[in-house]
Amino acid sequence: MAEIESAKKSKKDKKRKSLDVGEIQASDTFLIQPSSRAEKLDTSQWPLLLKNFDKLNVRTAHYTPIPAGSSPLQRPLQDYVRSGYINLDKPANPSSHEVVAWIKRILRVEKTGHSGTLDPKVTGCLIVCIERATRLVKSQQSAGKEYVCVFRLHSEVHDHEKRILQAVEKLTGALFQRPPLISAVKRQLRVRTIYESKLLEYDHERNMGIVWVSCEAGTYIRTLCVHLGLILGVGGQMQELRRVRSGILSEKEKDGMMTMHDVLDAQWQYDHMQDETYLRRVIRPLEALLISHKRIIMKDSAVNAICYGAKIMIPGVLRYDDGIEINDQIVICTSKGEAVALAIAQMTTAVLATCDHGVVAKIKRVIMERDTYPRKWGLGPVASRKKQLIKDGKLDKFGRTNENTPKDWSKSYKDLSASKETNNVEDLAGGEPASTNLSSQQTVVKRKHSHSSDSSDSDVPTTPAVVTPGGSKKKKHKKQEEAEVETSEKKKKKKKHKKASTDSD
Repeated sequence: MAEIESAKKSKKDKKRKSLDVGEIQASDTFLIQPSSRAEKLDTSQWPLLLKNFDKLNVRTAHYTPIPAGSSPLQRPLQDYVRSGYINLDKPANPSSHEVVAWIKRILRVEKTGHSGTLDPKVTGCLIVCIERATRLVKSQQSAGKEYVCVFRLHSEVHDHEKRILQAVEKLTGALFQRPPLISAVKRQLRVRTIYESKLLEYDHERNMGIVWVSCEAGTYIRTLCVHLGLILGVGGQMQELRRVRSGILSEKEKDGMMTMHDVLDAQWQYDHMQDETYLRRVIRPLEALLISHKRIIMKDSAVNAICYGAKIMIPGVLRYDDGIEINDQIVICTSKGEAVALAIAQMTTAVLATCDHGVVAKIKRVIMERDTYPRKWGLGPVASRKKQLIKDGKLDKFGRTNENTPKDWSKSYKDLSASKETNNVEDLAGGEPASTNLSSQQTVVKRKHSHSSDSSDSDVPTTPAVVTPGGSKKKKHKKQEEAEVETSEKKKKKKKHKKASTDSD
């Protein structure tokens, strides 16, 4: 009996391993449970950002789970589509922008973006981000790329294998490039890095070869083929190009590359047969793009504050990854494995383990929509009392003091949102003697007077200015009156001069 049971268990384990990630997620609920004791979990099969969650450093296991949000693979279909991406195998001839526009029309969504432009004739990996996932487009555009290229040399090369290998090795590191005549960017000289390049095959009869290149974003392989021909002294050009990898995603089966036909068929199947399995396989959640980042898992009560732009503070942290360094780009996620934001680390893992207060990271890009989780700030004793005072009319609707405000509140509460200018005005109005105000006004006027006398060319002796409250206004009025009198006198003189000239005529 024991042998039969063990055989059944092994069969179940094999079945589970063979299942797709989406099917595993649908079969069970994956959630970090609050606990006071450490339990041994095998999370190697957990999906996306919760994979190997048990190996993360634990700051605390105590938190209140909130029934909001959902695991990325169990989102309702509408949210799933609007927070997903497609690893698309771009067909030849249409441009990248055309392909993205077609997908937008097929899926009936408001916004789409892509991970880096491919020329019309180029095929291969194009990451198409949908709605909320477009917030990750910039990070994907700047990620490294890999290409496989077919090139043709204009004439035969003597000792071809050795010379071509040397030329390909030369074309690594930082290279100067000017984009081709027909290109999507401005034609100016720029530097791009080639990390690695290999000659896969060369046919000396047709003078054609295949090169694999790993390079920085924005590298033109067409220009690279021309440079290869120049180094060999025979000239060369690119015949065909395919992008094999873009950022974290490649054309391998595990990354789920799809064609335009797959997208069209999946949407048709959902529209006509209400079957969403195909669509869920074509579109993948945006969290899959962030697997390579270091993770910090936050409490559910802190999530919405981060969505509104709050800094990531230590009290809200549940778990954190090893090897976090200052200024590293990390991903902030929830206990259900949803990506909340991309952030820049302000503490290392070692400091995180020893501190009990401070800023862990600053937000770079918020990914999650606001109010997905309920608002959990402003519920403390001071905030509650402030709300009550506003309700009772003892503070105005903006929380500022008025004539009904209790004295103990105005003494104990410091309004950080008030500007420095208003604070300065309050300080001047709150009990400073009038003599100090007068003396400060006198010094200002004296400075102005001395500056004007220095700048003027006339040697008129200056008289000390006696300042009285409101004296400056009187001076202004006098000056205006004098100016008006002068202008009127000038007009009269002009009229007299005109009359005299007419009489003489």
